[in-house]
Amino acid sequence: MSKLHGLLILCLITACAPKIEQVPLPTEIADSFSNSGTAAIQKHWWLSLNDPQLNQLIDQALAENFSLKSAYNRLEQANITAKQSGAELIPSLTATFTGSQQYSNTGDSNPFSLGLTASYEVDLWGRIRANQQAAELEALASIENVKTAELSLSSEVAITWYRLVEQRSQLDLLAKQIKTNEDNVQLLMSRFAGAQATAADLYQQQQSLEASIGERYTVNANIKVLEHLLSVLIGKTPATITIPQKNHLPDLTEQPITGLSSDLIQRRPDLRAAYFQVQSANQRVASAIADRFPKLSLTANINTSSTDLQSLFNNWIATLAGNLILPIVDGGRRVAVVDINKAKSKEALNNYATALQTAVKEVEDSLAQEQEQKQYLLSLNKQYAFSQQATKQIRLRFMYGAIDFLRVLSTQISQQSLERKQITAKRQLIEYRLKLYRALAGGWALQESTTKTDQSNG
Repeated sequence: MSKLHGLLILCLITACAPKIEQVPLPTEIADSFSNSGTAAIQKHWWLSLNDPQLNQLIDQALAENFSLKSAYNRLEQANITAKQSGAELIPSLTATFTGSQQYSNTGDSNPFSLGLTASYEVDLWGRIRANQQAAELEALASIENVKTAELSLSSEVAITWYRLVEQRSQLDLLAKQIKTNEDNVQLLMSRFAGAQATAADLYQQQQSLEASIGERYTVNANIKVLEHLLSVLIGKTPATITIPQKNHLPDLTEQPITGLSSDLIQRRPDLRAAYFQVQSANQRVASAIADRFPKLSLTANINTSSTDLQSLFNNWIATLAGNLILPIVDGGRRVAVVDINKAKSKEALNNYATALQTAVKEVEDSLAQEQEQKQYLLSLNKQYAFSQQATKQIRLRFMYGAIDFLRVLSTQISQQSLERKQITAKRQLIEYRLKLYRALAGGWALQESTTKTDQSNG
């Protein structure tokens, strides 16, 4: 076999790229969670809340939020980088053409020259392919990062929305409480005029009325701030749109099935992103190690020259050469690069372990918080029922002059406080459920236009 044929065959031979190994769990986690509901997790978790206005807000946020668009831009950059990383596997070809006018005492000439040069590095040790696989895995991680951003955005929109609904509900309640306090002031003024109430009683009730009015200012400010935040989340500038009106918090549906911890690992995009980052870091290590070995480069040249264009292709010469480069002394640079990438690989594995523990913690936290919040809300409801009975009896005794007005005022303040706590507690219960949906990370799919990529994980 001729040397030329041998070089051509060698050009086609490349070592297999380092295998993308499966990453075992770096930390121990329980097989199942401490509690579970019975409702299936919907692909779009917010649909479980049966709130058309929330559905509209989340759809708008996923389409128009600028931070999410930035995440898509980062995904696009990662896809381009992955494509770019494989360019070294394809031979490069360059062409040169020159023409000039020469003058001399023996006569003028117009020399022309044309040259084609092809170069290619034979990936003997899989260095180039390892880099390419690392970039592809990072692109896959970027896809998961976008999914995480979408999941976080939808959760933030829902939390902000129900905080806004709570404040509107508080505003309605305050309007009723202010009316009650105003009626009490009028009642005390009549009784004071008839010497049946003291000035202190009247001043105390007026102070209670003014406290309710003061609370209304705070609630109005909260409503404005939450409307502004919601506007930005859905991709709009504050005060340029009208936020939907809703002032009653919904009742929760059945708690979702938590499933096995292995299901969570497959569902949560942030865990999948951390997993791909570990695999990518391992490929970077393999590439750095391969960079310490000899490199074989092949070049091919075809050149021709002539004094006129017509005979340019009559005389040509071709050259095929191989170049073997072996690093001998580099001051430890390549060894340092290997060590740095090994450290990064360990960091990625530890980040993956932290992400796993955090994910399980978020699910367990949400389960515990929702369970205890339900009991707390039941307790508030019982307290309110007792407060209603006490207020009725104490007011009746006051009307008959059996007790002073301070008891009435104290009971009234307690009851009104309980009414506000009930609304806040119900909103907090909904928020714990939202965090549970977020922690469980229901099924998710990016838009088709954003997921077109040739990446694979091996």
